[in-house]
Amino acid sequence: MAALLEVKGLKAFYGQTQAIYDVGFEIPDGGITTLLGANGAGKTTTLRAICNMVRTEGTVRFAGKDLVGMPTEEIVRLRIAHVPEGRGTFTSLTVDENLRIAAYTRKDKAGVKDELDRVFSYFPRLKERVQQQAGTLSGGEQQMLAIARALMLKPRLMLLDEPSFGLAPLIVVEIFRIMKRINEEEKVSMLLVEQNAALALDLASHAYLLETGKVVMSGPALVVKNDENVRKSYLGY
Repeated sequence: MAALLEVKGLKAFYGQTQAIYDVGFEIPDGGITTLLGANGAGKTTTLRAICNMVRTEGTVRFAGKDLVGMPTEEIVRLRIAHVPEGRGTFTSLTVDENLRIAAYTRKDKAGVKDELDRVFSYFPRLKERVQQQAGTLSGGEQQMLAIARALMLKPRLMLLDEPSFGLAPLIVVEIFRIMKRINEEEKVSMLLVEQNAALALDLASHAYLLETGKVVMSGPALVVKNDENVRKSYLGY
């Protein structure tokens, strides 16, 4: 499977403080890859670096295009959708307004309604709450809205930062089931950052393990999941 995203020698900085060092990985077109590691390992920073939200050095290529130095809004127009930790929804706006704002980069405005129908087929609960203020939704519904909003871009790649954070186990299972459907039916590639390592490794086909801003291990998700030393040393289960 050809690589959709190629990252080599990636460094990222917050001011003068370096957060990641020489990170490299690939995401195959249509695949799901997970970044694992303890808090502070550099997972969230890696997602931000791909979108040029922090100062970066190195190589980040998406579908053959160099992203380093490209404005974040241009990266979004390439159909890279970032679902940040904490969801980032506009809490004072309705579900419908949140979704329509997400489609602002699209030129086919006539297709937005069709896109809404498609998104609601994955998240029927949001359709029931389409005129409800986002800030009044449950935590699980807000996470669904964040993913649905990303889908309105018709993304080729979704960057998902801790989609299970703060959610009840049953809701987490439902959201990960929907993410798997989106990947299989829409062929959307995914880069998943997730503290729930076991869940992430069940969803992903490949895993990279970060420690203090560096990749210390990579391999097929099943191999990583079954490595007892890795589980005890890095993954906490």
